[in-house]
Amino acid sequence: MPALPLAVGLLLLPGLSIAADGSFDAASSVLQMLLGLALVIGLLFAALHVLRRLSGSKGLAAGVLRIRGATAVGPRERVVLLEVADKILVLGVAPGRISTLHTLDASELPAGTAPQALPGTDDFQAWLKRTLERRTR
Repeated sequence: MPALPLAVGLLLLPGLSIAADGSFDAASSVLQMLLGLALVIGLLFAALHVLRRLSGSKGLAAGVLRIRGATAVGPRERVVLLEVADKILVLGVAPGRISTLHTLDASELPAGTAPQALPGTDDFQAWLKRTLERRTR
């Protein structure tokens, strides 16, 4: 941290890029620019760190919620089955609005409704494997 006051001091000196005899000093101008850039990048990283600390942990929520299935019922509307603990929520999702359509216990779901991935959410490894298998045929 001792470099921070030095960097701020160098940035605040307006006449740093002009040498004592009045000629232009390119090396100190470049140094001032690089120190300014380092200070701005440092401030951005510090702000990112503070935002992460304030947002809380999302890892716990990801383990509690699970999408059991979804289907489109319109161009921008979907019906989604969301599992929360031992309950299944049937949600209507539209732009700017989410409505609970029905709530049921997980045991009430028929046995054939295993959790399924949403279209387009396959992992890259599975997609690459399928693509390579198709090419070799």
